[in-house]
Parts: sequence; C-alpha cells; structure tokens
Amino acid sequence: GGAGLYLAARHRLWEHSAAELPAGSLQLTLYQYKTCPFCSKVRAFLDYHGLPYEIVEVNPIMRKEIKFSSYRKVPILLANAGSPLQLNDSSVIISAIKTYLISKRNSLEEIVSFYPPMKTVTEQGKEVFEYGNKYWLMLDEKETKRIYPVNEVRVEEMKWRKWADDWLVHLISPNVYRTPREALASFDYIVREGKFGTVEGFFAKYLGAVAMFFISKRLKKRHHLQDDVREDLYEAVNEWVKAVGKHRLFMGGNQPNLADLAVYGVLRVMEGLEAFDDMMVHTKIQPWYQRMEEVIQKAEA
Repeated sequence: GGAGLYLAARHRLWEHSAAELPAGSLQLTLYQYKTCPFCSKVRAFLDYHGLPYEIVEVNPIMRKEIKFSSYRKVPILLANAGSPLQLNDSSVIISAIKTYLISKRNSLEEIVSFYPPMKTVTEQGKEVFEYGNKYWLMLDEKETKRIYPVNEVRVEEMKWRKWADDWLVHLISPNVYRTPREALASFDYIVREGKFGTVEGFFAKYLGAVAMFFISKRLKKRHHLQDDVREDLYEAVNEWVKAVGKHRLFMGGNQPNLADLAVYGVLRVMEGLEAFDDMMVHTKIQPWYQRMEEVIQKAEA
C-alpha cells in the first residue's frame, strides 16, 4: 500500500521553486507524501499566504529523503530565515509560520521553541511525540487584538483546527478505500493521472488497492465508524458547514482563517475520487469548498 502511494505521489509531484523568493526572505522546503492530508493542510496554508516553497516527495517505505532527521514522519518543513531550522507536525508548522508572518518581535527559531515536543504513549503502546500549544499563535496583546478582535474568534478557530486533526482526517482512508471497487478505482485514477509505466502502474494499482482496502477496515474499527463510513463523512462535513453558518463566507469571515485552511486541506486529498463526488452531492459543502478553491487560486496567481 505504501509502495503504491509512493509511486502515485511521485508521479504527481507539484513543485514550487524556493529560488523564486527574494534574497533574504523565508526559504521553505516541504518534505511530504502527496496524498497525506496533513501535508495537504500545510500546502493549503502556504499557497493561501503566497509563500513559495520547494517540495521533496518522500518514499513512505524507505524514507531516505528524511534520513537527516530523527523525526521520521511527514510533513517536515525546513525553513531558512537567516539560519536553517526544522519544523515538525502540520499544526506546529502552520502556527509557527503564521506567528512569524504576523509578529516581527521574535526570530523563527524562538517562535518554534514555544511549541515543545512531549513524548507520550498511545493506547497501542507506541511512543509518539505531541506538541504543546500547537493550535496557539504566539502573539503579544496588540497583535492578538488585531487578528482576533474578540476571544471567541480565537477559541473557535482552535477548536475546529483540532477537530480537523482529531476527527475529520480519520474519515479519509475508510471512505476512499471503502470497497474493493472503490479502492481499485482510486488507484486506477492515481496511476492514470500519474502516467505510470505498464509494470510499475500494475503493481501500484493492484497491490496498493488490496492493501489499503484491508487497512481501511482496521481504521474503521479503530475509530468506531458506522457500517457505512460515508454517513460519518457526511455528518462531519455538514457539522462543519453548520459551524461556518449562513452569514459568513468562511469561518474566518470574508477570508479563510486557519480552521478553513485545515478543513479544506484535509478534504481536497479526495478530489477525483468517488468519495469526494458523493460528499459534494450529499452534503452542503460545495459552496464553501468552491469559495476556498477560488481564494487559494487567486492567492497563488
């Protein structure tokens, strides 16, 4: 499954050249898997803020591209704002870079130190790192008032950013690989778009589809999803639309905030797949999603 995802991602590489940045500005390199929703969140954030960056696609099996790091997950963002610095965890990356863009008081290195890693043990007995404060922007009182005129705005943004990480993201794989037919169709789409050679396309499509179908069943059980996982996806998406409300273009008002970018980043990894089409038909997400596409395309242009 990992091999199939790697081949698919490698052939659908999307690059932004760091060399286009003006001298002395923030230089960024993103180490990612193309189909990873956490990586997609970071790309949505960087694209919306018009930050050029270079992408390095990581082999999810060997991961030799990130052998320089003791942190063995993606996304990893290497940032150079005068000195090189490694940022880990999608939400930490977004909060730290956003703080850096707003605040001119602290260096990026100092800002990253506000998000300390903490080793914890999962229910399965696996050691993982969690990051303190990762949904907070480290701003002074004046900056906070400018970005969050009332405290409820900040609380709402943090709540839904966490929701995207803790719930929405776990609905993607069970829906994309819900049935053998959908799993095969998903990998067929990825391989076709990637213009694979005959042999590698065959292995990516069939082995990847079989592996991910069974993995998705384990994920369904782990996260206590309904028999038809589409229902969980529909409920989650409509919950988000209800939270945005009828009188706002985005949760951030006239422009997306970090919660909008997180939810959009997670959902867009399903584009081109049956789960995405079903979501558009059976939920009320389409108007908001189209507005997000338009505003990010405008920022990129």
